[in-house]
Amino acid sequence: MKRIIICCLICFASHYLLAQEGKQLYKTYCAGCHGARLQGNSATKLIKTSWIYGRGRGAMFRNIKFGIPNAEMPAWHTVLNDDQINGVVDFIVAAQKTPPDAVRPLPENVKTEDYTLKVDKVVTAGIETPWGIEFVDARHALITENKGAIRWMVDGVLDPTPVQGLPVTDTRATGGYMDIALDPAYADNGWVYLAYSQYKNNQTEEDVPAMTKIVRGKIKDHQWKNQQTLFEVPDSLLVVKGNRWGCRMLFDKAGYLYFTIGDMAQAEASQDVGKAQGKVYRINPDGSIPKDNPYAGQKGALQAIYTIGNRNVEGIDQSPVTGEIWATEHGPMGGDELNVLKKGANYGWPVITFGIDYSGEIVSEKTAQAGMEQPITYWTPSIAVCPIEFSTSPLFPDWKNNLLVGALAFEELRRLVIEGDKVVKQEMILKDYGRVRDIKTSPDGAVYVLLNKPDMVIRITPQREQ
Repeated sequence: MKRIIICCLICFASHYLLAQEGKQLYKTYCAGCHGARLQGNSATKLIKTSWIYGRGRGAMFRNIKFGIPNAEMPAWHTVLNDDQINGVVDFIVAAQKTPPDAVRPLPENVKTEDYTLKVDKVVTAGIETPWGIEFVDARHALITENKGAIRWMVDGVLDPTPVQGLPVTDTRATGGYMDIALDPAYADNGWVYLAYSQYKNNQTEEDVPAMTKIVRGKIKDHQWKNQQTLFEVPDSLLVVKGNRWGCRMLFDKAGYLYFTIGDMAQAEASQDVGKAQGKVYRINPDGSIPKDNPYAGQKGALQAIYTIGNRNVEGIDQSPVTGEIWATEHGPMGGDELNVLKKGANYGWPVITFGIDYSGEIVSEKTAQAGMEQPITYWTPSIAVCPIEFSTSPLFPDWKNNLLVGALAFEELRRLVIEGDKVVKQEMILKDYGRVRDIKTSPDGAVYVLLNKPDMVIRITPQREQ
């Protein structure tokens, strides 16, 4: 205990000294625009509760070091070193009345352009990093937890007993259990589809290679049974210390299963059809390859590939108007994308991009190249775009065919109005209440949202007129 107290005192003293130096650095470099008392001047005030470009210390550090594109915030990494930037961040954080990353209580009602929304906290305890949700019927839903669990939610209550007998998963970096999907004929066959990160031979050592794996099984009496492997790669294609795993799944109206795998921090592999990273895939429900897949029959290519050059797709849905498959893709620092997926198309990563690397280095000077697709829209700075769902709920007729979009780093739920292949309007619905991990409309028309940090499930419905 004594050692812990001493470490805490040292940490406090370190932050205090950095903040004191940061105060002087702020006065020298920042006060002219943001005000000597952080009250704002030619630039925004820095005493606030709403942080447009991310509200945690990490976001502040990146915004100072690398700047904010399109916001007239210059990069300071050529003037200040990392310790000095941390000092400025400490000074700004210490000046706040409320810690920037403090948990904010969800409002009971939210006013939007078309509706006043009722926001209910459905599950607030007993759940850890919920990742994907699927409704079996109006009363029952299955939820994946990133660290390797599947839970039932029944009538809005989380079942305390997780499903047993599930596969071991790799929870390093951003790995673990990811999306969950139900067979289009689930009522008849009971198949549940799971995407997860798997170690080689289920080992757990630090340098054991791994890759995203797709399986299906059946859940009976809280037991995972009859597991079948639908997609996995040979050991030669596994990745050591991978990151950016994906993985979203979608059954389209034709019954094909789409799933995504991120670039695993190996960007160049996204352009190699013989490697698994940085792709969107399409298979039949039993794991077999559709005959018209773009690389079906091509020697040396992974037969399930549908598109290439995708950095990290974590949102996917089918347009109820056109039948096209839409997907959101994480950019690096800048350049999050919304794309329409076309069979056999190349989405450019890392040859073309609207972002830069997290180190500040240029990934590519190109934002376009012949033979590579352009996004429908993109976000710079990156909002860490994640789930999407087209709105078809009868409870929200004014939102019909609009696209609901969630963001992780910027903690947002947005509504996008789509006309043809263009985004003509974006409306913010929720901001700074947690990382938006998944969005699903239940059979009764309510919109359910999974949040991380804090971990919870919320339910959104239109407020009834009094």
